[in-house]
Amino acid sequence: MKQAVIWDLDGTLLDTLADLHAAVNHALDQFQCPSRTIDEVRRFVGSGAGILIRRALPGLPTDPPEEAVLSEFRAYYNTHCQNATHPYPGIIGALATLAQQGYKMAVVSNKPDTAVKALCRSYFGNLPAWGEAGDCPRKPAPDLPLRAAQTLGVAPWNCIYVGDSEVDVATAKNAGMACLSVLWGFRDRQILEQAGAKYFCASPAELPSCIESLATQEISHGQ
Repeated sequence: MKQAVIWDLDGTLLDTLADLHAAVNHALDQFQCPSRTIDEVRRFVGSGAGILIRRALPGLPTDPPEEAVLSEFRAYYNTHCQNATHPYPGIIGALATLAQQGYKMAVVSNKPDTAVKALCRSYFGNLPAWGEAGDCPRKPAPDLPLRAAQTLGVAPWNCIYVGDSEVDVATAKNAGMACLSVLWGFRDRQILEQAGAKYFCASPAELPSCIESLATQEISHGQ
């Protein structure tokens, strides 16, 4: 029986895309680089801020230094990360139901740790949360979810990892956790299936029942 749920943040609990899009284009504009569409940014997110900026740059010999653009992105995003961000409809109720059912919960994300903690404090109270801080490899390395499981006092194989991307599928596998892939986030089902996803949730309202069903199944570690 699974005892804990470890959540991805962007595209899973929070719709952060508009604020990420604004921050990317602000940073690009500071260096006279062409802006990116919101659909492009949707495709670029998931592997950390550094890779987001690398993908957003034009890829030309005249590109500005990635670190300089990344610094602009982080400074702007840390100040504006709650302008348009909001929990997906039904998420707050789903978390409350799961807490009432006795599940321990935590959040791990590839976005900067300062933004992760600020957003989680605002929307999810005292839910433990970790982001990219330089002291731990980013997902799909298993370090962050394993840290979360240890903090919760639960073995990895007794955790369900919930995310919206192919990075999350790989993260769960690497951490030896069951994976539930959500379909309202930044990737479509085809991409998730190609990454090896096997269990899906169509809406936040269905999370408690999907997690309860997955929690009672006999699942090989990392599936």
